Amino acid sequence: MHFTLMILGIALWAGAHLFKRIAPDARAAMGDKGKGLVAVLIVASIVLMVIGYRGILGYPVWLTPTWGVHVNNLLILIAIFMMSPAPRKGRLLNRWRHPMLMGFGLWAAAHLLVNGDLASVVLFGGLFFWALIEMIVINRAEPRWQPDAPGTWAKDVMFLFASVILMGIIGYIHNLLGYWPFG
Repeated sequence: MHFTLMILGIALWAGAHLFKRIAPDARAAMGDKGKGLVAVLIVASIVLMVIGYRGILGYPVWLTPTWGVHVNNLLILIAIFMMSPAPRKGRLLNRWRHPMLMGFGLWAAAHLLVNGDLASVVLFGGLFFWALIEMIVINRAEPRWQPDAPGTWAKDVMFLFASVILMGIIGYIHNLLGYWPFG
């Protein structure tokens, strides 16, 4: 049952995000009301993934390395920075087409480094593949792309500082949920 909820959540997440690209006419016909529906579907998908994931007993698939937690934390910090407004407002990632999706994929891969159980492989592996598919679908739907004008290095520094603070907050929330993420 819990695996079913988690897989349903992953599918709902992917479907809600891909809807605009897969059925652009249907999405456009919904107008602004479609944004609200997509937001509700995304929240519902997260709820399903969390309930499903937390209800599954750990079936080990591989042993995670002891050093993995440190590499994971570095990758998570980079992923948070990539998913921040830095790529649009700063200089460092300005020429990258999909920094947010790449950061999301990096986040998922980092979680696989420290979680070797079947539920984690399905959840984080599924979300990783969604990010890859999303990039492919966007590239096919919109093959021509030009980056925005580059921002400033100061904005990159500001968003890196904010990413460190956000990582601390996320780590604190993980601790409240029973997962100490800092080794």
